[in-house]
Parts: sequence; C-alpha cells; structure tokens
Amino acid sequence: MDKIALLKTFVVVANEGSFTRAADRLNTSNQLISKYVAQLEKHLDVRLFNRTTRKIHLTEAGQQCLLHASHILESVNDMEGQLGLLNTHAKGVLHVSAPVSFSTLHLSSALAAFQQAHPSVSVNLQLNDRKVDVVEEGLDVAIRAGHLSNSALVAKKITTIHLALCASPAYLEKYGTPSHPSELKPEHYLEYAYVNYDSDTSELMKALKTNAQKVTPKLVANNGEVLTNVAKQGDGYVLQPTFIAADALTRGELISILDEFVPRPISLYAVYPHRKLVSNKLRVFIDFLCAYFEDTPYWDKRLPRG
Repeated sequence: MDKIALLKTFVVVANEGSFTRAADRLNTSNQLISKYVAQLEKHLDVRLFNRTTRKIHLTEAGQQCLLHASHILESVNDMEGQLGLLNTHAKGVLHVSAPVSFSTLHLSSALAAFQQAHPSVSVNLQLNDRKVDVVEEGLDVAIRAGHLSNSALVAKKITTIHLALCASPAYLEKYGTPSHPSELKPEHYLEYAYVNYDSDTSELMKALKTNAQKVTPKLVANNGEVLTNVAKQGDGYVLQPTFIAADALTRGELISILDEFVPRPISLYAVYPHRKLVSNKLRVFIDFLCAYFEDTPYWDKRLPRG
C-alpha cells in the first residue's frame, strides 16, 4: 500500500471518528481500514488512535499526524490540479532542434502559425544539421530527416521528403543530359557534407559515392541552400531534398535529371524521448506540424510534372 493511500485512509478515519463510517465512505471493509491504519502506525512507529468499544480518539501523535497528512494531501491535490491543467491547455516552453535549411525555408512559417494557435507555448529553437542527443541536451523534440535507428526514442512521421538530382539548363546544354548515373562527371559534383551514401543502395548513390572517392568534388558544403545556389549558376549538379530545390525547379532555374535513379523518398520525423506521458505542449506541436505539412507537402505540390 503506498503512503499517500495510507494517509488518505487515516485522514478519513480521523474525520469520521469511526473505522466503520470510514469504511462506508471509502466503500471498503472495516477490516481493511484497520489494516491500513495499523500499517501507517507501524511505519511511523507511533500509536495514532486510542480505541474504546464505542469510539476512537486521536492520540497526541495522531493529532500531529493529522495536521501533516492534511497538508500533504492538499499539496498532492494542488499538484494534480496544476498538472491536469497543463495536460488540458498547451502551455510552457518547448525546446526544439531542427535542420538549418528546413527551418529557414519552411519551419519558420509553421512556427508562426503554431504560436498564433497556441499563444501560451513558447518555442526555444536550436538550428543544427548534426544529429543531436535529445536526452543529453534537454530537448523536448528534434526534427530529423532520414532513417532512424535509436530505439530509445519515439519517432512520429511529419511528412515525406523527396530527393532530386538537379542541374541548371546552362549546365545541361553545355555538358549534355546524362541518361545513366555512370555518365555523371565526377569533377562537377556538388556534395552535401552530411550525405549518408550507405542509407540507400540505388545506382545513383553508388555512382555518387564512387565519384566522390575517385575525384575531389567541385564543392563540399554542409548547407544545401549554398549547394543549390551554386548549381543554379551552372557550375555542377547536386542531390538535394525538394524542400530546398523546389522553388528553383518550379522557376526552371534547375532541372531534375535521372529521376528514375533517384533514391526512394525519406521521411521527416519528430523525435522525442520515450515517455509514458507526453506533455500536451509537445503533443499539440507534433500534431500541428503533421497537419501543416501533410504527407505530400506544399512545395512538392507546386513541382512541374514531366
């Protein structure tokens, strides 16, 4: 029997002045009430009641115990009420980690809409393309793209991310449009520094990996927007998620090539520690992002179909 339950039983007995009336109020047996009081007395090593054949009276220790128990139970009730309020109304500070380019291009507008809908939630956003340790860094949630392997974390899919191998019209006019990954020129590759070649076994990924090992890429950068902008100038080809390349593809500044060889789509996840109870602020945040971006995000809906 937990201590809070023992204290609750004791307080009811003290207020009712009778084991029998306490049992009726708690909808249990007289014998069980006596057992709980005896357990509390044993735990505290004091006698709480003087018992007669007709009535029970609090001892001096019992009176002191009643004061403390009432205060403890009142505090517990206040705590339950406050936590219940937090669970009902989204409020508090939400610590979020997210990729740089996705945040600047898309998450910023989503956050503005979220805070209009939930003004009591403050967001502390940390931008980083590296995979952060959610637990170690005290984060509520991390937004991650790709394949997840840490079973200690819970992952909820937010949306689908498609990839595109892109080059400018000027580049393709000068060097021709390849029909197979083997025709890509290794010296023109614009490489994303955090690319994981082992995450996909497609012919394109194998070719890009081989080319990067054979010849130093024309440019290596840890920011996809920079690489995409360089590709727009006709200086090479780049593999990027469409949430970065979509605008350039829509305007015709870039053209997607080797579409049939592009790696399969990946997912954007909300990743958070495995807990039995998820705070309401986190729950509504994740639900909002899922509804905002949808499984087919708005940037893909604008892409030219060819």
